[in-house]
Amino acid sequence: MNTAGLTHLNEKGEAHIVDIGDKAVTRRRAIARARLSGEAATIATILGGGLRKGDALAVARVAGIMAAKKTSELIPLCHPIPLTKVSVDIEGDGDASIVIVAAAETTGQTGVEMEALVAASTAALTLYDMAKAIDRAMVISDLCLVEKSGGKSGDFQRAS
Repeated sequence: MNTAGLTHLNEKGEAHIVDIGDKAVTRRRAIARARLSGEAATIATILGGGLRKGDALAVARVAGIMAAKKTSELIPLCHPIPLTKVSVDIEGDGDASIVIVAAAETTGQTGVEMEALVAASTAALTLYDMAKAIDRAMVISDLCLVEKSGGKSGDFQRAS
């Protein structure tokens, strides 16, 4: 098996956690994005705070932050890392969608891309959960890494 470039597989193709002991401690930051789309009335209700379950935006922000802190418990080969900052921003994007942007930061030996992705996806899932009674056809999509900085692999910026 050719495992070149796959850091979580050894030469036999077996999964293992990457040894980061010799990596330099650097400032690292990642931003991820997700989209929740639904009926225009559903999106307006979420953004306007009109759900019977309460303030969906505040709950989703907290859920995203909490999820980022638990990433190593959810993704088997992620290292537990000390996060120095996590933010989750939620905004309407036209009549029928909401964009969630999550940022994670640390000063450490490994990146925070997974923490940002977990935060964005969990915030989107939370919004879905809080509004599913009025629109079960909502779609969560476009989960992606937008940018990252720090570490040996350098910076990354999504083109669009």
